[in-house]
Amino acid sequence: MAKYVHTMIRVYDEARSLAFYDKAFGMNVAERLDFEGFTLVYLSNSENTIELELTINKDQSEPYDLGNGYGHIAFVVEDVGTEHKRFEEAGFAPRKLIDFAHEGKTLARFFFVQDPDGYEIEVMQRLGRYQ
Repeated sequence: MAKYVHTMIRVYDEARSLAFYDKAFGMNVAERLDFEGFTLVYLSNSENTIELELTINKDQSEPYDLGNGYGHIAFVVEDVGTEHKRFEEAGFAPRKLIDFAHEGKTLARFFFVQDPDGYEIEVMQRLGRYQ
C-alpha cells in the first residue's frame, strides 16, 4: 500500500505564495530546505496529513508557464459561503459559487480561486464524499 504525502508546485515569489497559502488556507511552513539552486518549502496545517511542497528555483527570472496539463488542488471547508465572502474581502478574487448536482442531488458546492502563480484551487463545502 502507498501513502500520498505531498503535491509539489513551482512558485515564482516565495513570500507572496507563503502569504497567500497562510491567509487563504491556514497553511504554514512545516519545513524549509535551502539548496544552492533551489529552495523547498513544505506547507501544512492541523487539518491535513498531506503537505503542499513549494519549489522555488533561484534562477527563475519570470513567472512559470503552467501549460495545459495542470488541473487543480482542492480544499474542503465547513462553510463555503462564508469562505467565499472572506476570500472576496481578502482580495483573492474568487469565482462564483457553484452548486454541482447530478440527477437532482447536490454532489458539491464550490468555487475556484487562483494562487499568486495562477494555480487553480477548488474550495469545496464539506459534503458527501468530500469530507
